[in-house]
Amino acid sequence: MMSTSASATTGFTGRIAGLLQAVRKGLGRWTGPVHPLLEENYALFADFDQERPIEEYSFVVLDSELTGLNPSRDEIVSIGAVRVAGFSINPSDTLHLMVRPRGTMHKPATLVHRITPEAVADKPPIEDVLPELLRFCNGSLIVGHHVGLDMAFLNRAARRHMGGSLATPCIDTMRLAQAWEQERWEASFDPFQPSISYNLRDLAAHYGLPRFQEHDALEDAMQAAYLFVYLVRKMRGGSIRTLKDLFMAGRSWRWYM
Repeated sequence: MMSTSASATTGFTGRIAGLLQAVRKGLGRWTGPVHPLLEENYALFADFDQERPIEEYSFVVLDSELTGLNPSRDEIVSIGAVRVAGFSINPSDTLHLMVRPRGTMHKPATLVHRITPEAVADKPPIEDVLPELLRFCNGSLIVGHHVGLDMAFLNRAARRHMGGSLATPCIDTMRLAQAWEQERWEASFDPFQPSISYNLRDLAAHYGLPRFQEHDALEDAMQAAYLFVYLVRKMRGGSIRTLKDLFMAGRSWRWYM
């Protein structure tokens, strides 16, 4: 296992406490009114406990489709989310939201996810969609494949329309897969790890998981949910029992703010 300092395990709680205080006092980067759902989000994670068994946590696996990959100028056009509780995926406990962007939908992105301007012309803007997403997450941890990109877009929208970024801890399945592969090969007799693609679809094929349609937010979220459950179950076969254990063992996945 990879070691880390005690501050790494307590730093998240400290950051949330500070941000919650900023929300309440109107300090720091909070320049406008804070949405009640966002303040509730901070309250939920103000005293976040990493010591409970992993199966006691609830997770929301999400994915987004975008007009491009630059969070400073591109926008979300679709969000898919799947709840995972007790390592079980409930296909009926999902959320799929289409979003009307304010700016231009670039053709290269449309060719990837097949969402046209006409398909979202009558859909709500992101400021109307965010509250529904926060209600769906409702205290669950967020999981995603390369989740930092999704959170960059969501947090930019949340800062603009809700008064601040989300406090929800996030787990990256890509980094979790890297940690698992490292653990597998370090325990083997072969010191040379063959090249492996950490693309979501390639990992699903590598681990023999069910396959879902690419570049559809809900289908990609479902694919990432199966990958997440598979990896955590595998890692729980060793010494991984609590959420803190998972953090300490890998350090290849990160908390995103």
